[in-house]
Amino acid sequence: MKSHQAALVARPASYRFPSLKHCKITASLVALLVAPVWAQTSRTPDDALAQQRNATAVMQESLAAQRAAIERQLGQTGSESFFVLPRAASLGTVTGSVAAPIAVPLAPECDPLPTSQVESLLGETAEREGLSADLLRSVMKQESGFRPCAVSSQGAMGLMQLMPSTSAQFGIQNPFDAASNLDAGARFLKQLLNKYGGDIPKALAAYNAGPAKVDDAGGVPAIPETMDYVRQILSALPFH
Repeated sequence: MKSHQAALVARPASYRFPSLKHCKITASLVALLVAPVWAQTSRTPDDALAQQRNATAVMQESLAAQRAAIERQLGQTGSESFFVLPRAASLGTVTGSVAAPIAVPLAPECDPLPTSQVESLLGETAEREGLSADLLRSVMKQESGFRPCAVSSQGAMGLMQLMPSTSAQFGIQNPFDAASNLDAGARFLKQLLNKYGGDIPKALAAYNAGPAKVDDAGGVPAIPETMDYVRQILSALPFH
């Protein structure tokens, strides 16, 4: 029996038990390998949501800083170029889930589109959406002066001055693309015409001030800018 026990505990002459130092090193390596995995698996959905919100906040702060820089530059020049238009359009908000904010790129100054290009775009869009080309032309002139890179002081962009929320609503990736911008603006105007039973003044007022203000007022709201906006567009139409 003793010889059997001796055989069980016998070790080769070259074998040595690991030292305490080696054990500590091994434990440290295991901890380093396991820690990242544990950190990833221990994250909760709330942690991920908080991280996403932080990223969104950083993006919004960056956009605000860019806009402030533009305003400072305009103040230094003492002149008002078409890059920031005096009229600030509000096209309403997107209902439902909140879309990710759209970055507003800094558009270079540009000339109005040639008349031939404007008429070509208007003809195609008006026919596709079943709208009057004269109405679209008058809205485009009032909104942007036919300048595809116009940006208002509130961030409305392009030919028919789409707000970022409206661009997101209609899936517009580049609001400075004339064809895409006009398409979205025409679809939005058509929605408003359908909403108000073909009442053009109400639809135009909603395009400028937002449907909520038109609904509250029961018609064109008594906002000087909006009233002048509707009057200017209607006066340019051949059938008014």
